[in-house]
Amino acid sequence: MLRIVLAEDALLLREGLAALLARFGHEVVAAAGEPDALAAATAEHRPDIVVTDVRMPPSFTDEGLRAAVRLRHAHPGLPVLILSQYVATAYAAELLGSTEAGGVGYLLKDRVLEVGEFVGAVEQVAAGGCVIDPEVVRRLLTRHRDPLTRLTPRERQILSLMAEGRSNTAITDELGVSEKVVGKHINAIFTKLDLPPTATGEHRRVRAVLMYLGA
Repeated sequence: MLRIVLAEDALLLREGLAALLARFGHEVVAAAGEPDALAAATAEHRPDIVVTDVRMPPSFTDEGLRAAVRLRHAHPGLPVLILSQYVATAYAAELLGSTEAGGVGYLLKDRVLEVGEFVGAVEQVAAGGCVIDPEVVRRLLTRHRDPLTRLTPRERQILSLMAEGRSNTAITDELGVSEKVVGKHINAIFTKLDLPPTATGEHRRVRAVLMYLGA
């Protein structure tokens, strides 16, 4: 039996994963919906493995992945399995490059539909193995070739409007969506273009536009 800390902000999916793991004889000792709760639960329970989604509050971009990287530094040897709807390459390479410190994995959420494959991945990572979705490998290998190909058509449209100097409010008016939706798209653009927040306060919006104009 594995003792698992599970992090997923969507309540129904979190409960579904916990029930699924329990059906295979494993115990979810704590379930978290945001990074701070994940860190606290890991420190308290010292689980056999952490399974976490990439997107978590507050910006719903790559907070879960960043939290996983921090946990690996704070708890050397801690096995971590990442679940995601897309490949967040900004921190994925750092996480997957630390396999000498214990098991690590990165699966796209489509794999969760393959119940046996998902549970097998959890068990393999907990045992110190490495499980990487083939799509993750492909994205990491091509990350420096044309990063704009990672964007959805809507994200490319918003980046184009950003390149025209439009503010978030102006983009909202242009597209007829809420400013919250625009903000989420912009955060996704930053994540997919490998533009994480920096300690120096470097302007990610400017860097994203420069990448767009140079493509």
